[in-house]
Amino acid sequence: MKLAVGDRYESVVQKSDLVSRDLSWLKFNERVLDQSKKEHRSVFEKLKFLAITASNLDEFFMIRVGSLYNYLDYEKERVDYSGLREDPFKAKLMKDCQQFHTNQHSLFVDKVLPQLEDEGISLVNTSKLTEAEHGKVKDYFQKAIYPMLTPMVYDGYRTFPILMNKLLIFGVVTTSPGERKDMRKLSFVQIPANIPRFFEIERENSLLMIPIEEVIRENIVSLFRNVDIEAVSLFRITRNGDFTLEESEDMDANFLEEVKRKLMERKTGRVVRIEIEEGYSKWMLNSLLERWNLKNDSVFMVKRSSMLDYTGFWQIVGNKKFRDRLPQMPDPVKPLSYQEVGQAEIFDTLKEKDILLHHPYNNIDSILDLIEKAADDPDVMAIKMTIYRLAKDSRITRALLKAAENGKHVSVLFEVKARFDEENNIREAKKLQKAGCFVIYGITHLKTHTKLLLIVRKDDNEITRFVHLGSGNYNEDTARLYTDIGLLTTNEVLANDVSEFFNVITGHSMPSQYQNLITAPRDMRNQLIEYIEQEAENARNGLPSGIFIKVNSLEDSETIYALYRASQSGVTIKLIVRGICCLRPGRPGLSENIEVISIVGDFLEHSRIYHFHNNGNTRTYAGSADMMVRSFDKRLESLFKIEAPLLEKQLMNILSYNLRDNCNAYVMQENGTYIAKHPVGDEPAFNVHKEFFNLDPEQVMQVKLVE
Repeated sequence: MKLAVGDRYESVVQKSDLVSRDLSWLKFNERVLDQSKKEHRSVFEKLKFLAITASNLDEFFMIRVGSLYNYLDYEKERVDYSGLREDPFKAKLMKDCQQFHTNQHSLFVDKVLPQLEDEGISLVNTSKLTEAEHGKVKDYFQKAIYPMLTPMVYDGYRTFPILMNKLLIFGVVTTSPGERKDMRKLSFVQIPANIPRFFEIERENSLLMIPIEEVIRENIVSLFRNVDIEAVSLFRITRNGDFTLEESEDMDANFLEEVKRKLMERKTGRVVRIEIEEGYSKWMLNSLLERWNLKNDSVFMVKRSSMLDYTGFWQIVGNKKFRDRLPQMPDPVKPLSYQEVGQAEIFDTLKEKDILLHHPYNNIDSILDLIEKAADDPDVMAIKMTIYRLAKDSRITRALLKAAENGKHVSVLFEVKARFDEENNIREAKKLQKAGCFVIYGITHLKTHTKLLLIVRKDDNEITRFVHLGSGNYNEDTARLYTDIGLLTTNEVLANDVSEFFNVITGHSMPSQYQNLITAPRDMRNQLIEYIEQEAENARNGLPSGIFIKVNSLEDSETIYALYRASQSGVTIKLIVRGICCLRPGRPGLSENIEVISIVGDFLEHSRIYHFHNNGNTRTYAGSADMMVRSFDKRLESLFKIEAPLLEKQLMNILSYNLRDNCNAYVMQENGTYIAKHPVGDEPAFNVHKEFFNLDPEQVMQVKLVE
């Protein structure tokens, strides 16, 4: 029997030994969406996760689907890990995206919206308002919105207007009185991003949230006087935001201008998705599809009972009125390696011991305080650091400016190619440059993703280097939401490695080797594969072996096949992969000894940990790098070795706790789907996002990953 086209594509996908990166990402967003189904979550948490899935999907279309269109539009060949070529893969991908879109909106309409009503919050259109409330809406439109709107007509005499990425847009089809239908005109009204998503009206026991498009729809006739309105269609477009910088070899001033130009292109890149409200003008949509060279599978229809752009839910989630209805995070606890009571002098403490930080359970303030003290300390001579993403009002920038004002040498590498943070990073970097800091705007052809800080201090004629190495950004906002690892140390071996690495970044140096640092793009993939192969060799020789890895994404095929070979040699492999996982676990004859789980819950899992049993002579690393082609070949990354027994046990315990979780964990199946873990029988609930606030140091020291 001949398979239908969709079934034939699915058959090809399932035969592949690798899972498609993009199809795997969609499964990850399904796990995020699943958080909005959890009965224990408040409706405000559910709205938060719906907003996150919407924001995730926007970025996915801009970057991943945008990248796919780069191949399609320029007729370049591409074979996905799924085994599908460009056009069949796009058909499969769009089919899965459409299903996700349907599930997302059904969940909101059927489950979340009624719960919102139970909380006394109603999302309504203007037909539900009293006469007095209508007056408030009319007044708001006339004073605050009408002056902001600009109708842009497109006809034979005017060029097609530039429609902006991710804005709500009304397409209005009009004719002049007495004119034929074929003389119709199409106008566009974009809703500016700085207008609040909802207009709020308080009633005695409830709050009405009126979507801004309903306010404008009610009054749109005022923009089209003395003409006949045939149709009013609300839609939203997503544009290709994927680009590759053509960087100059000598990093001259044109580099920044190139970044700025690419940012402008992002605003006008090719359209890759249209979201449109039901009841739309077919004539208008067909015109848009023809202009933007899109097929119907790129059109995502939204029912009037739902709404366009779920990122707007942040206005509800962030409303001060509902602050007490969101769960409060426990206060941070002291790091296990720094339990002292009182404020010891951090410089003196680090001379005596290393401190391992696990955010957000441990406060990021210890890092910020260290930089701020270094900026003021007369004995500090230099501060060097890499910056990938900063908070909008960053204590880091203020401290570095102060350090420069105090005459210290300050070197900062700002990665201006940090996606969607380019403008903020350029602005912050220019501030530092004007203050006299030595600023590097990224490295030619590479994105600097490593997280390093080096403070050089002279004390009693002795030079001490204070080092911080981490998996997360120096961002005090995200540090409250992301789980990350950070090491504070004065260890001379790591200090030498970090000093050498900064020389590579800021100058022209190629060190022969690092002792406790593994770096990309130079040798990270080869080093990790060597460690994997050593475990395989141990297993073949009957020695204890085991590989335990926690990353955001696992996509590099060379590393995946090394893990397959180790599995076939009998190595126990347990992987904790939050997002994309292109490895298939549990496939007979290929990966029977590999288990993969994903943790998705209250915090975004961002730490990277690599642990190899090595016949009891363990190797444990943490750092900035995922197991991805881009991490190994296109980024400056680093993994640092943890040798202090307590600190290594802490990392092993993080892996152990994640593997025990039965509240936030999803188990990956051989076919690429995921099944949520739940407590079985009398098994107690174990939630890592709570358990790390209650660590027992003695228990941590007893942890074993291989028996």
